[in-house]
Amino acid sequence: MRQIDRKTDRAKLEKLISLFPVTTILGPRQCGKTTLARTLAADAYFDLENPRDLARLEQPQLALEELTGLIVIDEIQRMPDLFPLLRHLVDQQVSRKFVILGSASRDLIRQSSESLAGRIAYCPLGGFRLSDVDPKYLKTLWWRGGLPRSFLAASDQDSLLWRNQYVAAFLERDIPQLGIAIPARTLRRFWTMLSHYHGQILNYSELGRSFGVSDMTVRKYCDILEGTFMVRILQPWSVNIGKRLVKRPKLYLRDSGLFHALLSIETPEQLHASPKLGASWEGFALECVCRALDKEDGDLYFWHTHAGAELDLFWQAGGKSWGVEFKYEDAPRLTRSMKAALEDLSLERLWVVYPGKTAYRLAEKVLVLPLADIGDIWRYE
Repeated sequence: MRQIDRKTDRAKLEKLISLFPVTTILGPRQCGKTTLARTLAADAYFDLENPRDLARLEQPQLALEELTGLIVIDEIQRMPDLFPLLRHLVDQQVSRKFVILGSASRDLIRQSSESLAGRIAYCPLGGFRLSDVDPKYLKTLWWRGGLPRSFLAASDQDSLLWRNQYVAAFLERDIPQLGIAIPARTLRRFWTMLSHYHGQILNYSELGRSFGVSDMTVRKYCDILEGTFMVRILQPWSVNIGKRLVKRPKLYLRDSGLFHALLSIETPEQLHASPKLGASWEGFALECVCRALDKEDGDLYFWHTHAGAELDLFWQAGGKSWGVEFKYEDAPRLTRSMKAALEDLSLERLWVVYPGKTAYRLAEKVLVLPLADIGDIWRYE
């Protein structure tokens, strides 16, 4: 399988390595963490899914304390007891650096690495970015998703087959390895049900009634899928502006290809005939923009009032407020909802991202922007 140079993620990783003694690459299984790590000029590499490397680390201090330079440890969640030792090793010799990779729950990794506070940086990695692929393959990226083996498959049929196998492996192998005792069939039914809420405001009680479980169980399942990088849960932005605001979160499946597989949409033609077409594109575009913003998930919000005004994505940076609206339309126009968001949130700029090819201005602070033009890193201009 050919490789794609992920320049933006590689540059970010190298920057973090230069600043911190330990850098963690976090992301879902098969998103390209190992491939990215192998582009580094590492002095030693340990893959904890390799029995030989596991045997080498049976006495970890003896194995690691004589090493210098850059040391990579893949699948770190298999040996969480290593974290206190890493602290000792990087404090002992400042020239020694570690890059560790984890496919497990983001929260599990962070809890395990508490002993490295102040010494560790996190480099999240998802599927391919828009900038990683030729613009002519943008629709392929949308349809197949960004996981490398899905995107680079020989055909749409091969891509779908791989995604279906990926879902099965995630449920039957990865979830149990996290110590989560939920039957694969149960979690798959729940994940499939969630896919019908893609882009919608979550009602835990309604989901619980539909699934026959309590709302606390629904929250637990959602936390599992969020922590393992499968779904994005956007929290509502709330400020005291004298309006009744929606206070429940909004849910998106992070990878558009997995979203299509869970809905049993088997071809691009079926997608274009599906009532989920608009929601699919908007979720794909939102994920692309979130990656370009390069902000913590907890710093991204949506905004929605009970009167109907809404904004798909909201964040603050540089002491100012910014927003993005996603429109699967030929030529988006200025709406009452956009005007309300500009005024109530005091937005410095509102971008309207759409699938067209021409950028144009709707108002002084409102710019329509083609998805293909968002760039590697979001530009505040």
